[in-house]
Amino acid sequence: MRVVTWNDGRVSIQASVAVSTQLTGAALRNSYGESIRRLTLGLLQLRDDTLRVGPVVLLRFGRPKVTRSAVDWPIEGGLLAGAPGGHWRLQASAGQVEASLSGYRPALPRPLYVLSHLHVHQLFTRLFLLRLHGREPVPGAIASAEDRRRSAAVDATFCFTLAGFAGRCRLRRTLAIAIVYHVACWSLTGRTLGGMVTRQRVVSVDGSRLTPAQSLLRLALLPMSWLVRRPIHDEIACTDVVTD
Repeated sequence: MRVVTWNDGRVSIQASVAVSTQLTGAALRNSYGESIRRLTLGLLQLRDDTLRVGPVVLLRFGRPKVTRSAVDWPIEGGLLAGAPGGHWRLQASAGQVEASLSGYRPALPRPLYVLSHLHVHQLFTRLFLLRLHGREPVPGAIASAEDRRRSAAVDATFCFTLAGFAGRCRLRRTLAIAIVYHVACWSLTGRTLGGMVTRQRVVSVDGSRLTPAQSLLRLALLPMSWLVRRPIHDEIACTDVVTD
């Protein structure tokens, strides 16, 4: 679940995921910092109550309030904050973890924030929550490697065919078609044409549909997976391919 609301130039965002174990506030604080570091390969770090890239402080927090089941960081400033105020909170209760950003005033104008920073924040929050959920229970019967290759072959043929209809089959046109095609299919239904043929679909590890940003990340990581012969794109994007 994801909810975004605005009030007098300040944004509030809520997202949640089901978890099988009860997490403490201290565990949430530690796991969030570690997830930020891992997801950005160490580029972004939560250190000394600041979210930073190298020496650049993106967000400066006050001392976090840690309770038995939650952690709450007051927002005091930083490059991405238009003014002090607001809170970043993680709370575990009733079999789920909720992440909420409340009363935050972005430094960017609202239209630019909605097109850029908002999507980045939602993507990292979603990946963090899905990591807390984990890959158990499995969201369905995992598709075989052979079926995944067959599906990819059908999709590649389809994209090349569409590019050919649009004129000479140039690489940039084919890439653009492949990006739009895969992101739209994975975000809307989880199924590409190849997935329909092999009766498989892409889902998040909690069984939910992918967001557009999550789909784009998964697609961008595919070449790396081919190189190392391991589904890194599914590992980082917190996705699985299941058979219906």
